[in-house]
Amino acid sequence: MVDTLTPAQRSERMSRIRSRDTKPEIALRKALHGLGFRFRLRKTGLPGKPDLVLPKYRCVIFVHGCFWHRHPECKVATTPKSNTGFWVEKFTRNVERDRRVSRQLEDDGWHVIVVWECDVDTHAKALSTAAALSQELHMRLAAKSR
Repeated sequence: MVDTLTPAQRSERMSRIRSRDTKPEIALRKALHGLGFRFRLRKTGLPGKPDLVLPKYRCVIFVHGCFWHRHPECKVATTPKSNTGFWVEKFTRNVERDRRVSRQLEDDGWHVIVVWECDVDTHAKALSTAAALSQELHMRLAAKSR
């Protein structure tokens, strides 16, 4: 399919895509906060700028967009038909960077959790995901206390 936008229009549209305070990120933050969790946002000094940092649990959470970070088997993780080579290379770099950052954080003693955009795209899903994270974090804290 041919792009119906001029390069300038496409550039303008792409520049409006946010990298922080996205709807999925805010939905997860509200759900976790409602469960009593307190966290830091994008704590400086950590590799990869995690979206949420829970120091008490020594845990970081990334809220990844399915399209940009290539969520496996997700219908949103499609590859554009035009300029495919560029997009494949970009997606590959994103995935490799995600792996490298996760490894660095784990080597530094952090527990890394990735939440996918499609897991929090409705209020019910955000609450469900937050409940599952809550259970995992409390189990980790209990195991750490032993």
